[in-house]
Amino acid sequence: MRQDIRVLDRVRGAYASLRPSEQRVADYVLKDPETCTRCTISELADQVQVSQPTVIRFVQALGFDGYRNFKYCLIRDRSGGAAREACFDHLGGFDLKPWDQLEEALKSLSVQELDRAGRMLATARTIDIYGVENSCTPASDLLTKLTYLGLCCRMHTDAYLQQIAAAHLGVADVAVAFSHSGCSMDTVKALRLARRAGANTIAVTSRKNPLLAKYADVCLYTGGEDTVIYGTAIFSRIPDLAVVDLLYMGIIQSDYERFSRSLDKSGAVIADRGYPEA
Repeated sequence: MRQDIRVLDRVRGAYASLRPSEQRVADYVLKDPETCTRCTISELADQVQVSQPTVIRFVQALGFDGYRNFKYCLIRDRSGGAAREACFDHLGGFDLKPWDQLEEALKSLSVQELDRAGRMLATARTIDIYGVENSCTPASDLLTKLTYLGLCCRMHTDAYLQQIAAAHLGVADVAVAFSHSGCSMDTVKALRLARRAGANTIAVTSRKNPLLAKYADVCLYTGGEDTVIYGTAIFSRIPDLAVVDLLYMGIIQSDYERFSRSLDKSGAVIADRGYPEA
């Protein structure tokens, strides 16, 4: 793990994801870091009036192996030995911190909505998939997985064709739209057209209450506005790809015999496309 990010920046960055008892430790560290550099783990626990395991969980949530490593880095920071940057410069201002977790990006995902989306896809006549720019990555992954399952699906890379296809859907069809911001104009328009045509609609987005959700029967949220790690770079697709995998597994489990046979059939079709083993 890189250690050139100041401890107090780690505390501030991880604060919202901490438990209430751990936030009490964070409050004390932020208020009086100098005193913390002289505290043993038991002394810090006594000062904050929490248990020692709480302090350990706190430092581990920041990405440290243990209290000793946390204290060392805090002392180094106070002596001026730490780098001043709170983020990785080589990512061009992209706010990636070593303690950020994928599970934090997925904590807003509803299991019930995920199950509902899976059942909609498993029983659809035709599945339309929409997305532009970076969102084409998870959209294409979903297209691949659904095709292997023998489901009738399509994805046009041209935004105009996505909208035209959406207008021709019907009540037995399902449309799936990917948009990290939830407000990509072309994607919103495509899902709106699909909804107007009578199709069931699914949105995958990182933002709560985005415009895209207005036209979605099911909205799968992959993170809130405060989750800055995924930003607008390719990293923003990682939670979306995780959602695609979860949908894929959910569809298979909804009718295991049907979809396992479909996978066998798909595998047999391309079984001769690899080089024979030496």
